[in-house]
Amino acid sequence: MKKLAIVITSLIIFTQSNAQKPRARDLGIPFVGTPGEFNAITDVKGVEVGYSTIISGDGDNEVGKGPVRTGVTAIFPRGKAKKFSPVYANWYSLNGNGEMTGTTWITESGFLETPIMITNTNSVGVVRDAVLKWYVDTDWYKGEDWWYTYPVVAETYDGFLNDIYGFHVKEVHVLEAIEDAKSGKIEEGNVGGGTGMMCLGYKGGTGTSSRVIKVKDSTYTVAALVQSNFGAKRNLSIAGVPVGLELKDNQGIEYKGPPQSRRQEGDGSIIVVVATDAPLLPHQLKRVAQRIPLGVGIVGGRGSNGSGDIFIAFSTANEQAFNRDETVTVTSLPNDQTFPLFEAAVQVVEEAIINAMIAAKDMKGINGNKAYAIPHDLLIKAMKKYNRLKDK
Repeated sequence: MKKLAIVITSLIIFTQSNAQKPRARDLGIPFVGTPGEFNAITDVKGVEVGYSTIISGDGDNEVGKGPVRTGVTAIFPRGKAKKFSPVYANWYSLNGNGEMTGTTWITESGFLETPIMITNTNSVGVVRDAVLKWYVDTDWYKGEDWWYTYPVVAETYDGFLNDIYGFHVKEVHVLEAIEDAKSGKIEEGNVGGGTGMMCLGYKGGTGTSSRVIKVKDSTYTVAALVQSNFGAKRNLSIAGVPVGLELKDNQGIEYKGPPQSRRQEGDGSIIVVVATDAPLLPHQLKRVAQRIPLGVGIVGGRGSNGSGDIFIAFSTANEQAFNRDETVTVTSLPNDQTFPLFEAAVQVVEEAIINAMIAAKDMKGINGNKAYAIPHDLLIKAMKKYNRLKDK
């Protein structure tokens, strides 16, 4: 009984600590704009997010055995129960040293027909194949006997912490992320595809944020999810405070051993997914996607040569827009009314990146390489120095 009590107590402690994981606003970091209920991409009605987080092993790297620090993230624009229900979408690349499959058809057709999957650089293929198989097994195309599709799978590189050449992401992990997809509050930090990622000199990962905006008499939500793995520490800026310079003597990354690489400070990648329920057409969503780098730049992104900075935006409005056989009528905002959405897109990207860093925990990976979470106490001290801390 005593052993059972200890286990139960441990589970309670874990659950409580997990539920109380702080976010940027919890530390008093100020942001512009009003967030939605969850301050997450799931504030856009219908959007569901799921993760598979793969962590095992410790010590020296043995290719194929680990240590493993990686995962998969799944984002369903209308939820997985809707099955085939395309949304208007478009994408943009600030710097193309990365991958997001399926984007040429999004440009051509104007529609995103699939979930968005995010993983590590070397697992794009297996994730794509697993999603295709899942379509067949679940009748994603609702009984159509002839169909083609281009899954959207994006990546960032986690080889500093993860045995990336061991190819540890399998079909089962893709299915786990899909099965886990849900609305409401979602986890941040070392989860899903963001598990082994680093950002602006510290541990990075998965982050999210949302804004509720008014356009005349209508209320809309704009939200983002990021897989954040980019940037040089010296450029890190939070709410206008040069945090990277203030914390320059604080250890963020500890390099212990191979693999050697040509990685330069600032290299990495960031994938950003922006969702909205505002009625935007594909060309307008392209304009939204083109504003995403402004949010990345605010926190310190510079589009490094070795960084894959790739972004996608979609709208859940106009649910009946996709039709193979009949003419349809759709609604859209006038271009003159889109600016509040552009502003909101910049705001949610900025906050999502910081949320990813605040939620992240220290992580030791292959060969003892270690990425440290940004120290909350020193961050708060720097914010106070510049009088930028908001009363909680």
